Amino acid sequence: MKDILTGTFTGERALFMAQDKHIKDSVFEDGESPLKHSGNIEVEGSQFKWKYPLWYSEDIIVRKCTFFEMGRAGIWYTNNIEVFDCEYIAPKGFRRCDGVTITNVNFPNAAETLWQCRNVKMKNVTAKGDYLAMNCEDMEIDGLELDGNYSFDGARNITIRNSRLMSKDAFWNSENITAENCYISGEYLGWNSKNLTLINCTIESLQGLCFCENLTLINCRLVNTTLAFEYSTVNADIIGTVDSIKNPSGGVIKCDGIGELIMEEDKVDVSKTEIVSKSVSVAV
Repeated sequence: MKDILTGTFTGERALFMAQDKHIKDSVFEDGESPLKHSGNIEVEGSQFKWKYPLWYSEDIIVRKCTFFEMGRAGIWYTNNIEVFDCEYIAPKGFRRCDGVTITNVNFPNAAETLWQCRNVKMKNVTAKGDYLAMNCEDMEIDGLELDGNYSFDGARNITIRNSRLMSKDAFWNSENITAENCYISGEYLGWNSKNLTLINCTIESLQGLCFCENLTLINCRLVNTTLAFEYSTVNADIIGTVDSIKNPSGGVIKCDGIGELIMEEDKVDVSKTEIVSKSVSVAV
């Protein structure tokens, strides 16, 4: 592997099709696609200041680098890439990538980031921006701090642990999602999802967990959560009380109390849902 130290690169495709390079303490100034179609590349302590730096690349390691705002759409169609200890300021990072590891990375402008990616591992990541991880598959996430709406829309086969998600409309149209030891706050959580499982989670949501198929809650708390479970098939074991539940389609709901239970016989077959609770206030 050849070393490139303290380089400054300008112009379009500055290192086009580069192979077997270790690039350290360098700056990629103006000029699109500087490392397009590259392979077996390590970039360390460097700065990406312009668009599309890593497209159609293979076997990439990026460590202690900064992607500035104009480094937008920075990593697309790239496979087997590891990104460590980076500040990723640019929006629209990671699109249609396969084999992605992201560790100790901050995304302060994560709009439209991680779209249609596969085989993704994330650890200790902070992100602020809407539509994170849309249509992604096969993700393992630990320690995600997210402030952004519409996350994980259409995503499949994802495990999220020890995370904090402030996200309206999270997990819409998703399938096979498990969140464990998480705090999740956001309106309309999980609509149209299939096989959504929440374990040891605290959840706050207006009209959340509705229109779900095979929804499971294990040892969860629902705080300030109203009109939950509408038209959902659900197996829920809840600690504490639920402010209100409306028209679940079927299943078993266990909790300490329900502030208001709305079961409309003209809307759902109420015999398909079993409610186990110490106290229930039934809406008239």
